[in-house]
Amino acid sequence: MTNLSCGIVGLPNVGKSTLFNALTRKQIPSENYPFCTIDPNVGIVNLNDPRLKKLSDQSGSKKIIPATVSFVDIAGLVKGASQGEGLGNQFLTHIRDTDAIVQVVRCFVDPNVIHVSGTVNPIDDIEVITLELTLADLQMAENTLTRLEKQAKGKKELLPAVDFLKKAVAHLNQSLPMRQLQLTPEEEVIARQYNFLTKKKVLYVCNVGENDVPALDNDLVQMVREYAAKEGSSVVPICARVEEEISQLEEKDAKEFLESLGLQESGLDRLIKEAFSLLDLITYITTGEIETRAWTIMKGTPADEAAGKIHSDIEKGFIRAEVVSFDDMIHFKGRVGAREAGKARSEGREYTVKDGDVILFFHN
Repeated sequence: MTNLSCGIVGLPNVGKSTLFNALTRKQIPSENYPFCTIDPNVGIVNLNDPRLKKLSDQSGSKKIIPATVSFVDIAGLVKGASQGEGLGNQFLTHIRDTDAIVQVVRCFVDPNVIHVSGTVNPIDDIEVITLELTLADLQMAENTLTRLEKQAKGKKELLPAVDFLKKAVAHLNQSLPMRQLQLTPEEEVIARQYNFLTKKKVLYVCNVGENDVPALDNDLVQMVREYAAKEGSSVVPICARVEEEISQLEEKDAKEFLESLGLQESGLDRLIKEAFSLLDLITYITTGEIETRAWTIMKGTPADEAAGKIHSDIEKGFIRAEVVSFDDMIHFKGRVGAREAGKARSEGREYTVKDGDVILFFHN
């Protein structure tokens, strides 16, 4: 995984487009990414990591390359999307390609902004979307099951997949998302082949009104928190309108504007951090004269596999990793100082990389 991707979903008029506009205004120019044609509905945004600037200043790096998150704007889902209502199915396929789902939920009351169902109830909104995604999963599972049952007559090795799909269909038929289905380790492996929408982790973004800043809390947000806690999902309250204003400002002005509102950091930065944490992602750093760069890996990744993020040849020819923590790099003024202070550790391929490790890989 080099770039985390999140699909933004939500009913019409919940503030999804406002949030997406704010995200894409912060978007990095695509020329930093070779062969990267960004669709109009994909925004690539940096993970704000102050450690990179400090290391870059220390190493005299020519450029900084932060970790990134792609946000895919899925057109406003409506009731019946799984049956092709609205822009239905084509957008459901876009969500299949993402790592996690960010669901924007309306947690503000504004008589001037009409709600699709007439009343503002975030739990109803969540359930409408979850049901559409569940129905889309059901359709996929039933179609796949029909095909596999025919093939399994001659191929006995397909029977575990058939059994798993029967279990999935029975569960989805109760309008329950796949993340609530208990699976054995063997079934988990089979489930990964099918990329169920409702198995993806969900982050609920509660879009509050400007009068809820800086607390970013109200009764509607509390309802979503309780709902999310039951299913083990995370919640990030944001005022999309304010985020859109911030995104149009220069960095220094944005900081002053945030402070004037009584906020420590932008909602977008909180959203991106939460997306990383939701998916158990961390970053390690490489630094030198050419560049200082953050590399995204899963928590628990061994050193040789982490090296493979840079290049498969480094993983193949891995000899050792010289690891210095970020704090020691700063405190001892770089790798040489850290070595002299005995703070540079030589680690083998099994070493589990930690967030903020500054690594130099040695390889043939």
